[in-house]
Amino acid sequence: MSREKKHADLLQFDGAVNAMTHPQAPPRAYATVPHDYGVSPAPDDMHTEQLINTSRAIREAVAVLSAAGVASPRVDAEILTAHVLGLPRSKLALAPDLDPARAGRLRDLVAARARRVPLQHLTGVAPFHHVEVAVGPGVFVPRPETELLVEWGLGALSGAVLFSPVVVDLCSGSGAIALAVAAARPAATVYAVERDPAALEWLRRNASGSNVRVVAGDVTDPGVLADLDGTVDLVLCNPPYVPAGTPVPPEVAGFDPYPAVFSGEDGLDLIRDLAPRVARLLRPGGWFGVEHDDTHGEAVPALLRAEGRFEAIADHRDLAGRPRFATAQRLRTHVTDSSS
Repeated sequence: MSREKKHADLLQFDGAVNAMTHPQAPPRAYATVPHDYGVSPAPDDMHTEQLINTSRAIREAVAVLSAAGVASPRVDAEILTAHVLGLPRSKLALAPDLDPARAGRLRDLVAARARRVPLQHLTGVAPFHHVEVAVGPGVFVPRPETELLVEWGLGALSGAVLFSPVVVDLCSGSGAIALAVAAARPAATVYAVERDPAALEWLRRNASGSNVRVVAGDVTDPGVLADLDGTVDLVLCNPPYVPAGTPVPPEVAGFDPYPAVFSGEDGLDLIRDLAPRVARLLRPGGWFGVEHDDTHGEAVPALLRAEGRFEAIADHRDLAGRPRFATAQRLRTHVTDSSS
């Protein structure tokens, strides 16, 4: 199977999993979409003339999105319709007809989605695990398969019977991983590390009011979180990992920041640099989980073994059966840090 086909399949899988795992995510009503994609403002009041049947509007939207090659046209059409109406997607069967202004707004949103503007940019939010994060230009849109990494991490914490664990989310982006862990483990101390200024704006916005501590810095810099060295219970990371030159879907190529997606010729540049930094952060027996490209099922575990301070190294598959993330435990016995 070609890499382009694999990434197209993954996009379709993302849409299907999102529909399956977030069927009733609460809507966010916006006066306008967060960014100008040629979408008209929402009306201030409802009009009663020339109402348009909602089911018909959805069918027409599905046809437009299907013709544009969108991977999950039905799901996207329903989510956009629910967004316009300010309803949960699960309530669409009982939704009122669309007045002309809202019907026009839906057409604009569908047209933008047909231009492959990410669905999450149009609604302004991305559901992730049991939280929602605000997203838009300048930040990577979190994917449903990354929830598997979060679930693994939460399981590792539960298995260690830690009441107030210290957790670090590296390459945090929107903060999805950090916020999901913080929501599931309110007593945890959670740090989210990000260096990109645009992504940091989204991270700070999402972390506002939570117990997530935002840290601006390079995840490979030994000075970042140096005061935590040897004390962290869990490090999770969804780094850039796609090999340079790999064909990716239009939603990725046109809207996700390049540095958040690609990482050198083989996609492993950042993960190579991360391994020794993570080994210093973790306490003996602490856990590390890192997402990777589906071609890295052997390479990333090999990198962790070569680092010399990890054990219990394993690779995990996503719901489509593809290699998706690697995990390891910090050795409980002392090993000299030759990289410091």
